Amino acid sequence: MALQIIDRRLAGKNKSVGNRERFVRRFKEQIAESVRRAVSQRGIRDIEQAESITIPKKDIGEPVFHHGRGGIHDRVHPGNAEHVRGDRIERPRGGGGGGGSQASDSGEGEDDFTFTLTKEEFMQLFFEDLALPNLLRTHIGENPKYKSRRAGYSQNGIPNNLAVLRTMRGALGRRIALGQSAHRELQALQAQLEALLAQDDGTSEAVAELQGRIDLLRERTRRIPYLDPIDLRFRSRVQVPVPSSQAVMFCLMDVSGSMDQARKDLAKRFFILLYLFLTRHYETIDIVFIRHHTQAAEVNEEQFFHSTESGGTVVSSALVLLDQIMRARYPSGDWNIYVAQASDGDNFNNDSGNCRNLLVDRILPLVRHFAYVQVAQEEQNLWTEYSQLLPLFAHFAMRKVSEPGDIYPVFRDLFKKEGVQV
Repeated sequence: MALQIIDRRLAGKNKSVGNRERFVRRFKEQIAESVRRAVSQRGIRDIEQAESITIPKKDIGEPVFHHGRGGIHDRVHPGNAEHVRGDRIERPRGGGGGGGSQASDSGEGEDDFTFTLTKEEFMQLFFEDLALPNLLRTHIGENPKYKSRRAGYSQNGIPNNLAVLRTMRGALGRRIALGQSAHRELQALQAQLEALLAQDDGTSEAVAELQGRIDLLRERTRRIPYLDPIDLRFRSRVQVPVPSSQAVMFCLMDVSGSMDQARKDLAKRFFILLYLFLTRHYETIDIVFIRHHTQAAEVNEEQFFHSTESGGTVVSSALVLLDQIMRARYPSGDWNIYVAQASDGDNFNNDSGNCRNLLVDRILPLVRHFAYVQVAQEEQNLWTEYSQLLPLFAHFAMRKVSEPGDIYPVFRDLFKKEGVQV
């Protein structure tokens, strides 16, 4: 019987989905690098868009086989008075190769290869090697996930689950058990028959009776079925609940008066990227948005990214609210807790010490990872206080950004998978 495979995946006219997938897999490293360069130049509203990327033609070259010249060839090479065997020849000055081309009045060239990624392909490649740090599966939630687990054998099941060896072993045991007494009796009757045949010519009634009993026993043993329905055994599997990874991400953003529009845009870029990463990679994750100036408030997504409220700066107000929400709704024994905070580092003078104490005593012992991003290069008092926590807590990280191009390397550094080099 011939097996026919029909590919019903949607594909555009004159496009091959299979060829496209193979191309992305083959040149994944070059495409991913182009994706990172492209996303670093995007505006906030254009982060989640398709992109036409360019791959240098030298990176997609393929080796080819060709026939060499056959036969025997004699060549005479001129000598030289400058070099002998073993000399190292310096590289020509001025460089050579590289992408692009220089102006010329003749000759031909070849442009770099341009490849268009869809919106889904673009974001998948950008977030592929990222993950929440220290994520643990510790809790069976209200809607638990189930895993199929082996549970021995049963007498009922579908043919695909038939345990052949277990079935044949049971059939063999049944045949031995049912035929054992008959075999013992048959051996005894055969011994008696041999003794009688040694005394007469085998025409006596006793011999005929023994022969009839032997034939009857043999017929009875032949009627024992080789395989009976009671021998069938099927592999049994049961669904058992398994721990799932419940996670919550707290996003804390400073919207005080010292955060001008450029710094707010940097913070929003970071949080938009974080929001896209979380919603694409994790089906069940809670995201809590907190904005603060002198007072902190839990807001929704729309207010977090688009509200124009401003004021003074008391960073501890956001940490106090974070602690209250965390202890009231997200117990650390059941939830993986993550915090991302963005600020310019400017704070009320006497408040930065309070922030450090809150982190040490109340917050950092309960969270899996805390990332602080300062959207300014100068070291403010909050940065100084937070720096004291780095040697104490391995899951606490600090980074600085001053322009849009810095956001993406910092983001990848904070949330890279273990063992991945950035």
